[in-house]
Amino acid sequence: MTQGDARGTDLTTIEVASVGRVVLTDNPWEPYRLVDRDGRELRSVSSFLRDLQAAGRPASTQRSYGLALLRWFRFLWAVGVAWDRAGRGEARDFSRWMQISDKPRSRSRPGFGGAAVLAPAVNAVTRKRAPGPKYAPGTILHSETVVRMFYDFHRDLGTGPMVNPFPLARERRAGRANIHHNPMDPFSNAQTGLYRPRVASASPRSIPDERFNELFTRLRSNRDRALIAFFVSTGARAAELLGATVGDVDPGQQLITVIRKGSRALQQVPASPDAFVWLRLYQADLDGLVPDGQDQPLWWTTRRPYRALTYPAAHRMFERVNAGLGSNWTLHDLRHTAAHRMARDPSMPLTDVQWVLGHAQLSTTQIYLNPMPAEVFANVAAFHARRAESPARPAEPANTNLRYSPETLNVLFRGDLT
Repeated sequence: MTQGDARGTDLTTIEVASVGRVVLTDNPWEPYRLVDRDGRELRSVSSFLRDLQAAGRPASTQRSYGLALLRWFRFLWAVGVAWDRAGRGEARDFSRWMQISDKPRSRSRPGFGGAAVLAPAVNAVTRKRAPGPKYAPGTILHSETVVRMFYDFHRDLGTGPMVNPFPLARERRAGRANIHHNPMDPFSNAQTGLYRPRVASASPRSIPDERFNELFTRLRSNRDRALIAFFVSTGARAAELLGATVGDVDPGQQLITVIRKGSRALQQVPASPDAFVWLRLYQADLDGLVPDGQDQPLWWTTRRPYRALTYPAAHRMFERVNAGLGSNWTLHDLRHTAAHRMARDPSMPLTDVQWVLGHAQLSTTQIYLNPMPAEVFANVAAFHARRAESPARPAEPANTNLRYSPETLNVLFRGDLT
């Protein structure tokens, strides 16, 4: 298909295979590498990932960008177009494919092998949708952004197409962005791509207190209890808390130091006293089993051989707890829970919540001031109960005997109306 092809590819006849992969390496200069179906390195992607590393992006970001590019390359391999020959038609069809087609099936992913995948259902406990066979809207937006950055990078170097196949929205190409911006209004995103579906903003989900208590009682070890207690009291992200070392903990002041995801800055955040109690019990369980030292990891696996606890392992632990409750909470929901608890406390300034969460903008923190659905349901139910107990009295009919006096009408209309 050429760039000028207005008709495009018949997407009903192509099959995007799960070939190629993002490989973890032992090289700190190149932590992740994208390879094709034959295991050959894609040098165009490697140079882009090296540029990300030079810009200070962590290895987790390089992996995320590599996975987004893997989806794009799989689509190009399916339609038979080289990456440097792709045009706007391929970009348009890629967006259509991600929005309409099912995700490629993989044997390594439970539920996405040979068995049929059911439509996503709303969880009865959390009221959240389970992952379905389609790509999530956030995944589609992320893929479009990453691929557009990839082609911008190669266009600037002169190693790719001179025209980015993923253009910006039409209104952004007409002139300078925000040229008629009202200074009283917030700035809009000037980098909105053309092939980006509209996504409704969703309120963050927090775990109700009674549900959290049920979840906490199902934790099997002191490590899990300490970890969840730190999550729900500090509001730190999973990667930030799992990267802490022994020396980052200050029990005397009840502080723990984390490395912020975006800025990579060191920041001390307060935690609850219960979190430090569970941490001390957990450290007593590991006494003499793991290396000592201030630079050693704070969190370890519970089985031999002991290794530093990774995010996938912590995620699986939390999935097992959810399975017992029939829920689908995530580790990130613990951050939302901590933020919601602090933001709804009238004695805690919102600026303090912003600082603890590490938000760059106060407007990001303000979303936690919105009421949770469960709170709205309870308030409306209480309103109807009050109405049922004391129904409103019907309005008394107006007194028809009251009439204006003739003298008043004469003054008002300056005439004799008698």
